[in-house]
Amino acid sequence: MKKIKLYTDGACSRNPGPGGWGCVLLYTNPNGEVYRKELNDFVRDTTNQQMELTAAVRGLQELSEPCEVTVYSDSAYFIDNAQPSTGRVYNWRSNGWTLQNGSEPKNVDLWKEFVTVAAKHKYTLVKVAAHSDDVENNRCDVLAKKGYLEYEKKKKEEAIKRLERKQNKLGIETGSDPK
Repeated sequence: MKKIKLYTDGACSRNPGPGGWGCVLLYTNPNGEVYRKELNDFVRDTTNQQMELTAAVRGLQELSEPCEVTVYSDSAYFIDNAQPSTGRVYNWRSNGWTLQNGSEPKNVDLWKEFVTVAAKHKYTLVKVAAHSDDVENNRCDVLAKKGYLEYEKKKKEEAIKRLERKQNKLGIETGSDPK
């Protein structure tokens, strides 16, 4: 069984608001060659907790075969709830995806996705300090922020195009410097 290191992080520019997630997958083959894959994306309207969880889910989904995975995260929300066999997520599942008060856990769809994808692997969780000297965790933070910054950039570019179309309809010349 291959041994994989999965580093994850999520971020939001507002909570809730535009968010991004990032992950780094590392595999060292028997010859000592290191394979690295970085993933990230954005979500238009989300929360930081959803992005933390999404990073882990998407990273695990990348694995095409069962693996031993060490998942590194700076999210107490993820680490505390996802512990193999003993995490709250497994109690929620056993209780029909309900809490003791009968309500649904937050982010239940993502948790269901996590349980499904995690079942294919043997995984352990490692809590890392956020914004510390962990190079891979810091890289995931950059990837996550890049995700929502790309969304913000795209949104601004679309707003400029809408403004230019409106100006053209009104007969206002664009792109020239008024004197």
